[in-house]
Amino acid sequence: MDLIVTATAQGLLWGIMALGIFITYRILDLPDMTAEGSFPLGAAVCARLILSGVHPLLASLTAFAIGALAGLITGFLITKAKIPGLLAGILTMTGLYSINLRIMNRANLSLLGKQKITDSLSRYNLPPQFDTIFMGIFLTVLIIAALVLFFNTELGQAVIATGDNEKMARSLGISTNRTKILGLMLSNGIVAAAGALIAQDNGYADISMGIGTIVIGLASVIIGEVIFGNLSFANRLICVILGAIIYRFIIMFVLLVGLQPNDLKLISAIILAFCLALPSLRNKLNLNFFNKKEVL
Repeated sequence: MDLIVTATAQGLLWGIMALGIFITYRILDLPDMTAEGSFPLGAAVCARLILSGVHPLLASLTAFAIGALAGLITGFLITKAKIPGLLAGILTMTGLYSINLRIMNRANLSLLGKQKITDSLSRYNLPPQFDTIFMGIFLTVLIIAALVLFFNTELGQAVIATGDNEKMARSLGISTNRTKILGLMLSNGIVAAAGALIAQDNGYADISMGIGTIVIGLASVIIGEVIFGNLSFANRLICVILGAIIYRFIIMFVLLVGLQPNDLKLISAIILAFCLALPSLRNKLNLNFFNKKEVL
């Protein structure tokens, strides 16, 4: 039972990160590698601020702002310097490694014994990890509601149009450079905020905690799409969270059957490859019990 609760709590927090990945990979249709750097950036900024006496909520919001700045740099490289999206993300990610080390001044910062954002629920004497679950549910509802509201505005629709068909968007007078930068800032801000929350939950920030972030985020997105199929935009965001929780359950299961924690990256890659290949396999095997059509 404890493992199920822990996997659910972790899935909710990692689901927030996956929402950021969803914006770049599904809405902007942009392969952005910045997340591998902005995730530990958020953790590093949050940990350093908490150790300096800043309230965890303010530290998490600051992590969001700094993450958005990382997205701004990638957006500038893509739109102004005309560097391909994949390479621009790699350049930003590489630069952030040194910046993260500068912020932490070492490879690891411990937060044991320090205040964290879930401490506001401690007065309710909840069972272990339930404070993380309730906080995760509250934050995911808040973020999904904010994203739905934003992408229903004229500006949000412009971001969607840029990802759907950039040439057509430009012909309609949309500044696609601006919408790309905005989408990247929003995505990396959310990813960095997730890094801050997970650092608080784990009790430390580590320079290597961003490795595999994109694989985990994509696996969550794909799992949600494969299982739940044709849905509205709001429900697709919810399915990203559910996909992240299911992913954590899969990881928990493979550990229970005896695989080593050192194999987690390999397992994550295999899960993602299987999920990406599943729609094709499903068509070949004429398995129509899932609806494959995607709606944004």
